[in-house]
Amino acid sequence: MSAQDQIKQTVENNDVVLFMKGTKTMPQCGFSSRVAGVLNFMGVDYTDVNVLADEGIRQGIKEYSDWPTIPQLYIKGEFVGGCDIITEMTLSGELDQLFDTKGVAYDKVAAEKIREANA
Repeated sequence: MSAQDQIKQTVENNDVVLFMKGTKTMPQCGFSSRVAGVLNFMGVDYTDVNVLADEGIRQGIKEYSDWPTIPQLYIKGEFVGGCDIITEMTLSGELDQLFDTKGVAYDKVAAEKIREANA
């Protein structure tokens, strides 16, 4: 199976996917750590894909999304963005709205705590 096919299958078969450097329990870069930290804190059930484990996936995800950086977050098959976009969406409440619209479970109280801590 090609890297593109693997990526497509992963994105289509999981509600929330984070392509990141490292894993959700051991991120290997600050940007991946920030996004994984938000998702973990909010109690989101997501699949993590360590791009450092497979060069084909690492390059392939950039082509798949036409987005040059990692991490990359997908919700219900849709590319949402990288670290800066996810951070902005978290602080504005847009990420909560997207989770609500897409039917993704998350801890609303935790989401509020993130906003309060960054106000």
